[in-house]
Amino acid sequence: MSTNDSGGVSFGVDGETQLILDSLDEFVAQEVEPIVDELGDVYTNPRKGHREDGRWTDELLEAREEIRRRSAEAGFYAMNLPEDIGGEDVSPVTWYRAKKHLASHGPGMARYVLAGPEGPKPLLLQAEGDQVERYLEPTVRAEKSTAFAQTEPGAGSDSPNMETTARKEGDEWVLDGRKQWITNAPYADFVQLFARTTPQEEVGRYGGITCFIVEREEYELGSFNNAVGSVGSQAEIVLNDVRVPEERVLGDVDGAFYAAMEFLSLGRLELGAEAVGYSEFLLEEVTEYVTEREAFGRSIGDFQQVSAKLARGKAKTYAADAAGLKLAWKMAQDERTVMDSSVLKWFATNVMWEVADAAVQVNGANGLAEENPYMDLLHQARILRIVEGTDEIQLNTIAKSMGVMD
Repeated sequence: MSTNDSGGVSFGVDGETQLILDSLDEFVAQEVEPIVDELGDVYTNPRKGHREDGRWTDELLEAREEIRRRSAEAGFYAMNLPEDIGGEDVSPVTWYRAKKHLASHGPGMARYVLAGPEGPKPLLLQAEGDQVERYLEPTVRAEKSTAFAQTEPGAGSDSPNMETTARKEGDEWVLDGRKQWITNAPYADFVQLFARTTPQEEVGRYGGITCFIVEREEYELGSFNNAVGSVGSQAEIVLNDVRVPEERVLGDVDGAFYAAMEFLSLGRLELGAEAVGYSEFLLEEVTEYVTEREAFGRSIGDFQQVSAKLARGKAKTYAADAAGLKLAWKMAQDERTVMDSSVLKWFATNVMWEVADAAVQVNGANGLAEENPYMDLLHQARILRIVEGTDEIQLNTIAKSMGVMD
């Protein structure tokens, strides 16, 4: 999506972006698919790819890390970040298209080609001094991985009410608390962890929260949060008198909540792009199936109940993609995007949920089969409607932007 000379907007894919998309296809074919083939049923059979507690096996984890490293070497992994830290500084529009493009090929390890929750996000760009060389740059190069530790057992969307605290003792901060549903916590080299450093009654609801860099050996892992469709990816983080030096504060003391909120639009852009891409994949797969599968002497696509499901899915996916491109374009113009990102996150993930459910239904018993991708993507759609802000939070944000709510 780019501006044209008349001041309007073009939805055409520019030459540079198309080259990136074509190069991503080539990278997946040459670098990712051979790794997946070598894994065999360790990847295709979830019972062989996970340990008893849900943790990924060493083979699966190393495959992910190898894909990330190769992608970083090829210049793809964190290409949306600035060049001076190892990125390529591609626009939000190109990043959206790339995320969607990979997802449109379906579920698989290609998802690790571009940085996800384990990779560098703009919040980490606040790194200063030794933090840049020790944490930021190695994460951009995919030599280290991280996690965003904000959610707690009693504070999800209501994150300002977190109970994790950090108190200053000399040149150290002492952290106590528990985080839950933290993606990549079992495998991260360090986490970006949020704790309350000043009581709400002194600084207000959104003040008094600080982000700390906590290294793997400094926190304990609690139970694995083995959500259906995301087994082995998330776990609890337990902090009991964990001491970190002053140099591990990321950004400003008491100012982390506002810093984190500034970068929410990017996370929602990425999830929206993935949801649109997965919806496109599902529609392509199901269209092929319904035109070949016959019942009562004709293809099942000739039945209105079937064709209408796919037509609705196509129309909604089309609209979701337009919303994603508009959000990406506004981000590229440095415009305010709080409402736009909530629209995309809510709409695109719900569209994916509807399309995935239709895919399962149209395929009948085959839709439930483990060897087919439909139930995996239905589970993934359900997850996407919760992470990065639930449906309800997105609708509240939209309503507030309209002046309907305070």
